[in-house]
Amino acid sequence: MTQPQKGICAEPNLHAQYLLFNVVDDDMSAVRSKLAACLDMFDHFDDEHYEAMVSGVIGVGSNFWAELYPGAMPNALAPFPDMQSEDRCAPVIPCDLFVQIRADRLDICHAVGIRVMEILRLHTELVEQIRAFRYLDGRDLTGFVITDDNPRGMKKFEIATVGQEDADFIGGSYIHVQRYRHDMTRWQALSEKRQEDIMGKTKEHNLPVVDSGLSSHAFRTKITGANGQFPILLNQSMPYGNMSVQGLYFVSCASHPNAFKNLLHSRIYGDQNGHYDRLLDYSNAETGASFFAPSIAFIRSHAED
Repeated sequence: MTQPQKGICAEPNLHAQYLLFNVVDDDMSAVRSKLAACLDMFDHFDDEHYEAMVSGVIGVGSNFWAELYPGAMPNALAPFPDMQSEDRCAPVIPCDLFVQIRADRLDICHAVGIRVMEILRLHTELVEQIRAFRYLDGRDLTGFVITDDNPRGMKKFEIATVGQEDADFIGGSYIHVQRYRHDMTRWQALSEKRQEDIMGKTKEHNLPVVDSGLSSHAFRTKITGANGQFPILLNQSMPYGNMSVQGLYFVSCASHPNAFKNLLHSRIYGDQNGHYDRLLDYSNAETGASFFAPSIAFIRSHAED
């Protein structure tokens, strides 16, 4: 079986680091080799610090794929969907490479990030680095649980990775990332009842709010696939922030990019009656990019091309 990268379906961690790069060198052979070296380094840290549950993901930008891997291309690979309605938007900041590092130890997460930087040095420039963390019992900084609808067990792989429908890229995953910034001052000024109506869930126990409406975050993000399956993507989002800026780093993994496109459309445009995701009145996306994370075998087999 073609094995997905370990971080695609890994269990939640306490810490994460997200690195976005642009490639500044024309030696694509060297870049392909260094991506394989990053996979080896992830394995090394996982072996040496097994208690930290280290995992990594390498994603190749949709606009960069053909340059890095000329020839075969994932069937559904597409640019990040550019959407805007009134003051709600999904800005696009294309990047060539995305690296996600997660671990249950902050020092190990940092050490892996340093090694990624060393491996990719000379061939890339760092566009953005975001350090994220688990907050309380898996909550966003808004106080609500983030990924309660995620699939479990083997269902994760079915939802998050490519299957037989694209035989050359089995085990790969379509990844979309967005960095959201919360307006915490305005959010915290709301009553808990109003917050719960916006989210469509209770804050303490994460139970559905009766009659929360078609504009609640829960309703607008409950997207079903063609066969009625739910969920349609794996949500790996985690909070980030400091004393002045707080937000959510959204990361989704799916077997097809339409999963994220449909989710984003539901949130920004909503329905014909103007029912959009009211959470977007308090949280704005500042970045957006799409990637494909090929299988471990794919990256390693192309390392010497």
